[in-house]
Amino acid sequence: MPDLLVNLLKLPSPEPSRDDGVTIRRAQPFEITPVRQFIEKNFSVAWADEVSVGFANKPVTVFIATQDQRIVGFAGYECTRKAFFGPTGVDESKRGRGIGKGLLIAALRGLRELGYVYGIIGAAGPVEFYQETVGAIVIPDSEPGIYTDLLRTQ
Repeated sequence: MPDLLVNLLKLPSPEPSRDDGVTIRRAQPFEITPVRQFIEKNFSVAWADEVSVGFANKPVTVFIATQDQRIVGFAGYECTRKAFFGPTGVDESKRGRGIGKGLLIAALRGLRELGYVYGIIGAAGPVEFYQETVGAIVIPDSEPGIYTDLLRTQ
């Protein structure tokens, strides 16, 4: 999967208020355990490890989507590398409702607030989603990128 480049000066407007009870907000430092548990259960331990770095940043560089006081999605930035977006994910039962888009825009705006003009989406899975949502472009020769030397647990 290739890395993508995003012009942070041309981001879409923030997502409007939602009427489905989903709130997108910056995670609080004391929420690391439930966020990690959500990520481990729905995605992977490796992603939970990456997001832990975001909880050490000030401000925290993790956004979460909640509904009825439960986590339904997350997005990190500056967790893997400087100026990198990700990891990110939405509960499978909540996909297709714009939650991922809201998290993406919130996190990329966070990168812009840190002073970056361009952000990188590392090893982007749904390339078309990022191209359509934030005008991302594929970085030539970016595969396999920083994830080439992953340690194996077994």
